[in-house]
Amino acid sequence: MKLSKYIDHTLLAPTATENDIRKLCSEAVEHQFFAVCVHGAYTALCNSLLENSKVKIATVVGFPLGANATAVKAKETELALKDGADEIDMVLNIGFFKSGDFSKVAEEIRTLKSITEHHLLKVILETCYLTNSELLQVIDCAREGGADYIKTSTGFGTGGATEEAVKLMLSRAGTMKVKASGGIRNYETAKKYIDLGVSRIGTSSGISIITHNINKQ
Repeated sequence: MKLSKYIDHTLLAPTATENDIRKLCSEAVEHQFFAVCVHGAYTALCNSLLENSKVKIATVVGFPLGANATAVKAKETELALKDGADEIDMVLNIGFFKSGDFSKVAEEIRTLKSITEHHLLKVILETCYLTNSELLQVIDCAREGGADYIKTSTGFGTGGATEEAVKLMLSRAGTMKVKASGGIRNYETAKKYIDLGVSRIGTSSGISIITHNINKQ
């Protein structure tokens, strides 16, 4: 198992500078991470830095609250793809879901999937705000909307990925894949989720995670 190929090397801090993004992309190429995960403002820069590499670009949409109007999320998605994004990590509207408007949640996801087409759409569920039964319901919304991935967390909520949430997501995901993100800072935690069956890890600690693994070998 090449651990680096599971990792989305992530930098979503509000204080991230262009130099920080350049460093992120350089590290992603050096360590052969699967993707970088960035805000839309830096998608074009990443595209210029990574155009001759195999590293993908994942751009967040509706981040971190998910409360943007669907039309705004759609425009964000269009711009991100135009700027070179390979994948879109969107935050679903938790307020819509908590209001019981499941069809609106699914329709928003469907709208963004119609824009991404052959590009991957990951839907961030922000599991820290959901009960287990709600989590199962929202996974069904994501599947109905045509999501390619379901993702645990933004990293900006009250909690990140948990083993309980990941297991529930994997049990209900069907053909969707699962990305664990939020609070994954060491090799043991990353490997635990990979062993459970997740297809991607979102973390800003990718280098220390894989360096630890190399040093242990």
